[in-house]
Amino acid sequence: MRTQLSKALRGGCWVAMAAVSMVLGACTHQPFDTALEHYSTVEVPEPKGATLHVCSAYGCRTQSKVKFSEAQLDEIRQVMKKTAQDDSPGEERRAMAYAIGWLERHVGERIGTKHDRAGMDFLASGDPQQQDCLDEATNTTSYLTLLASHGMLKHHTVAAPFAKENYLRGISGWTHWTAVLRETSNGQKWAVDSWIQKNGENPAVVEAEKWYLTGLEDLPGATI
Repeated sequence: MRTQLSKALRGGCWVAMAAVSMVLGACTHQPFDTALEHYSTVEVPEPKGATLHVCSAYGCRTQSKVKFSEAQLDEIRQVMKKTAQDDSPGEERRAMAYAIGWLERHVGERIGTKHDRAGMDFLASGDPQQQDCLDEATNTTSYLTLLASHGMLKHHTVAAPFAKENYLRGISGWTHWTAVLRETSNGQKWAVDSWIQKNGENPAVVEAEKWYLTGLEDLPGATI
């Protein structure tokens, strides 16, 4: 099953994910119980300390090893500290969004994804400078794990990525993946979607049940 799912995932965001759901219609699926299982299935090394493997080329075909220095981690902390207006879960999510934007810009300069375009580009499959929604969901999960493991998340834990689809809508309802945070006080899950915007812009952060209800044209905007 894992090999079959891994091959399906590498096909990009538009693949019909037959290994997960055989029903043509609206579907929400989270085939992974933990982020660790997600990494194992897509065959990407899990984050270790300050070292991540960043996906690109669609379906994590290219994986670039990136290590952050203590000075860089401190810079991320300062971004979050300056952004949050109070010590609430909502402000932590907003600060987290700015940190993800910083991480994308920093990593983009290092590995060549700084010109990654927003959304889906059919001609970009296999291009190591471009990222599809599986790349983005995996990378954002890694960035969130980096924040959590270095004490930058107080009100949230990192959950496994999940996907939604509605093939009855045609192209606009194709399978779309997102990273997920879980609020510790109430268990609310929040979709953290970096794919919507071009590289370096803040991800959208929205309640998981309200994310991607209709089609790609109705996805939320960047968090400000």
